[in-house]
Amino acid sequence: MNKKTVRDIDVSNKRVLVRVDFNVPLSNGIVTDNSRIKAALPTLEYLINHGAKVILMSHLGRPKGFDDKYKLDPVAQTLADLLGREVKKVDAIVGNEVKEAVDKMGPGDVLLLENLRFDEREKKNDPEFARALANLADIYVNDAFGASHRAHASIVGVSQYLPAVAGFLLEKEVDTLTSILEKPERPFVAVLGGSKVSDKIGVIDKLLDVVDALLIGGGMAFTFLKAKGYEVGSSLLEEDKIDFCLQVIKKAEQKDIALYLPSDVVIAQEISPDAEAMVVSVSAIPQGWMGLDIGPDTILVYQGVIKSAKTVFWNGPMGVFEIDQFSRGTEEIAKAIAQSDAVSIVGGGDSIAALKKFHLEDKISFISTGGGASLELIEGKPLPGVEALMSR
Repeated sequence: MNKKTVRDIDVSNKRVLVRVDFNVPLSNGIVTDNSRIKAALPTLEYLINHGAKVILMSHLGRPKGFDDKYKLDPVAQTLADLLGREVKKVDAIVGNEVKEAVDKMGPGDVLLLENLRFDEREKKNDPEFARALANLADIYVNDAFGASHRAHASIVGVSQYLPAVAGFLLEKEVDTLTSILEKPERPFVAVLGGSKVSDKIGVIDKLLDVVDALLIGGGMAFTFLKAKGYEVGSSLLEEDKIDFCLQVIKKAEQKDIALYLPSDVVIAQEISPDAEAMVVSVSAIPQGWMGLDIGPDTILVYQGVIKSAKTVFWNGPMGVFEIDQFSRGTEEIAKAIAQSDAVSIVGGGDSIAALKKFHLEDKISFISTGGGASLELIEGKPLPGVEALMSR
């Protein structure tokens, strides 16, 4: 990455405003998955150990104005437990209460502001709000990779008023995701799933320039199958993306890239745990039935391709993995990636949720904390939150 990081700036006794991504799941006021908080620890511990006064800001959920259930108190408690030190939390984002709390901070202290999205000016990148945030500090650090594709006040606006550098998580995300495109160990295999082709058009285009094989699963596979002339019953289908799928198939052939589509699928008449399900060839999907997972023959083929890979990028489940009878494809592909000798990189909320469901997250080389941000970076789009930082 060609941007300055916290290593490149003196933080001793400075007020350092850090944008983190603590958008974590809560249940009854308790954080149920602390992985995003853990991911920020290297940056926070570095700042604490170097005598910075650490002021943290994050969003949580999609509240419409103030909402008690989206307050960051449980996040502060979880972070305090992980850091082994007090994390003071204020019930405001800017204003006198926050200013007084910052004035009382000493080197190594940690303060967490309230949920940024309680203020509508955050998403509007309001200059007055950004300046009020910037006035709290001497230095700005962006360590919220998962939000860096958003041009919000805490991501882009603040950097207009303060020296702005990257945290270690942001640096690692950018370096890892760009390196698989620039110099992957080969064979390089990409596994793409999820529901829609339209969500991944730019990613598919970009990957066709660098991969050796592309495995397609999930709901998006049926638009590809329709493009090849198969009837897909009631399966998820984007009619307006059939031409794009035809172009992808043609481009893969021209570039001698192995493009794999399911040969068999698990089908049912409804998405339900109690639905009658059966395995059929993709050439035999009846009317009124929908494909909800890849079938056993497809799993075997995909496992073989993954086993031969030196680099694997995975984004998107192979089926409706939340329901057990439609989860086998996703589970077996996740296991194949986890057990392979390849450098494995996984991005996207559903893929990460699947890894956790099947207890495989510890066996992956790198799990990206940013779904949309990781896809946009791989597409080659500039991320506003990265662009706003000081260059080396």
